[in-house]
Amino acid sequence: MNSGDTAWVLVSAALVLLMTPGLAFFYGGMVRSRGVLNMLMMSLGSIGVVGVLWVLVGYSTAFGSDVGGVGLLGDPAEFFGLGSLLGEDQLSGSIPTLAFAGFQAMFAIITVALISGAIADRARFGPWLLFAALWAVVVYFPVAHWVFAFDSTDDAGNVTAVGGWIANRIAAIDFAGGTAVHINAGAAALALALVLGKRRDWPKDPGKPHNLPFVVLGAALLWFGWFGFNAGSALAANTTAAVVLVNTLVSTSAAMLGWLLVERIRDGHATTLGAASGIVAGLVAITPACSSVTPLGAIAVGAITGAVCALSVSLKYRFGYDDSLDVVGVHLVGGLLGTLLIGLFASSAAPAGVDGLFYGGGLDQLWRQAVGAVAVLAYSFVLSLLLALLVKAVVGFRASEQDEAVGIDETEHAEAAYHFGEGRSARRTAVESERKLEGSRA
Repeated sequence: MNSGDTAWVLVSAALVLLMTPGLAFFYGGMVRSRGVLNMLMMSLGSIGVVGVLWVLVGYSTAFGSDVGGVGLLGDPAEFFGLGSLLGEDQLSGSIPTLAFAGFQAMFAIITVALISGAIADRARFGPWLLFAALWAVVVYFPVAHWVFAFDSTDDAGNVTAVGGWIANRIAAIDFAGGTAVHINAGAAALALALVLGKRRDWPKDPGKPHNLPFVVLGAALLWFGWFGFNAGSALAANTTAAVVLVNTLVSTSAAMLGWLLVERIRDGHATTLGAASGIVAGLVAITPACSSVTPLGAIAVGAITGAVCALSVSLKYRFGYDDSLDVVGVHLVGGLLGTLLIGLFASSAAPAGVDGLFYGGGLDQLWRQAVGAVAVLAYSFVLSLLLALLVKAVVGFRASEQDEAVGIDETEHAEAAYHFGEGRSARRTAVESERKLEGSRA
């Protein structure tokens, strides 16, 4: 065990956990004031549900011995409760295996939380928790095995334990979760948006962010935590972690500028919301690529993704799906771009040691990246669609139109984030406004 490596992974795990409250602020600021608490609660609820499931079956499914030796699923019961990992002799590389398990738990948590942005203002909290639990078990844990579980070998190079098929058989590069986290969550978000349908007043009234300082605060916490997300995935305090940290910085910076440039050309002005969104898009794109590109390559990945995501968020209006907070436009599109651009910008000078098309490597790595990305997208979308339909049929998923009009905070949590005037509740104010509107229509 190396104490420096262990310390870095433990700190990185804390940084990644901080990203989920950061995401809650980022999402919470973008919704209407009467839905901010529900948005916060969906992220906090993800921590509770996935945190428990990870200890019970998640770690085993993702990193347990492969069932059947085909790279699809780890043994769900192998490390049940994680009690077998408590000894000092339980190591993963140079760190305690339990430190690795804790670090990976934070990835599972935020992946589930990311999905919630697509269904803001209209999802019931209880059914959301049920979906989160089902999705983590059926979708995230197996996909994490595909992408993050590497073969174990002996000193002679013989495989002693089979890992996931994408990481080992396809050899697609995903350093920290472009496929397992962002494409996975983005595809699930699209499925949920389709199952729950549009908000009652969308697209006529798409709803403006009620608190842009919250959005910026959330983006800042995400960026801060993302250094643990990416550089911590080196699982050591070494050169790889340093390269990844710098790439995460410059790619995100370039993506923000790319998004703002598109806004300036298209709309005539650069916005605070655009800057925050560009930051997140850049973080998403560099996540899979941070160990395989040079800093110049990272700038290219970020700039391209920032500009493309700025354009792609408007696709929901063209195709008619209500992705409330642009999870599809940022995480699915950004994850796809980051994963595929490895096939173009990867350089053997970077820690991953692979050349992409622009560095003389031909199309070999590009097809590997494409197979991994498409496989996760298809699996996640289909299973997410089925799980959402199941939850909808069994307990109901969407809030009623009246509850949506009153506000999801009041109807689901009996709370209001803000109290204006003489203590009038959001429910009372909204109901009276609805009655006045009905009277004027009559």
